[in-house]
Amino acid sequence: MRPTNEMPGLRPGGRTPDQMRSVSLTPGFARHAEGSCLVKFGDTHVLVTASLEEKAPPFLKGTGKGWVTAEYGMLPRSTHDRMKREAAAGKQSGRTQEIQRLVGRSLRAICDLSVLGERQIVIDCDVLQADGGTRTAAITGGFVALHQCIGFMKKVGMVTVPVIRDHVAAVSCGIVRGQPVLDLDYDEDSTAETDANFVLTGTGGLVEIQGTAEGAPFTEDQLVDLLRLARKGIGELVVLQKQVLA
Repeated sequence: MRPTNEMPGLRPGGRTPDQMRSVSLTPGFARHAEGSCLVKFGDTHVLVTASLEEKAPPFLKGTGKGWVTAEYGMLPRSTHDRMKREAAAGKQSGRTQEIQRLVGRSLRAICDLSVLGERQIVIDCDVLQADGGTRTAAITGGFVALHQCIGFMKKVGMVTVPVIRDHVAAVSCGIVRGQPVLDLDYDEDSTAETDANFVLTGTGGLVEIQGTAEGAPFTEDQLVDLLRLARKGIGELVVLQKQVLA
């Protein structure tokens, strides 16, 4: 039954189709990391840290270039039922590997790796609470943590020219009950006819689009509608990134 304060046509919780959940970014959340951010997309909460390592991966040895990579994990009670730690199983799931590679690719896309020197920045994304969109929250908060880490490197003289060329953020969009909507929570994501994740730069460049038809195939016009929603949401996220990093 629809709550009395919810108008017809609105999503559960009263959001309009083009409305983000409540989003917050708290930089410097972790005391010991060179960069960190606690990011909240509604009830999805992810702690992201950036750790500087004074060596690059072996495949970059002698090139003078650095690297940005990511690791991702969900805490056992980040979901309704306790899940086993992947470390206890001795291997990461395919989903975990896919998400951490996405986060790494997204952050490398806006970096000049040749400026880092032979160093590596590791972005750790730990999901404290999951309600849909953990990967998009990790990318959005990951940028804040990375930016802080680069700031530390500038402060101590490790880098003297810009490393970061643009902002980057991510958001989910989907088609739920025939309606294109922005920033899906778990209930919407689990019932969506189409589910997509968009990674864009602050200037609007496309970094990655992941889209899947869960039911009937979606049309090109629907994809354009989803991209339009994603641009709106990511524009808001970039404004928030700039505010918390100012």
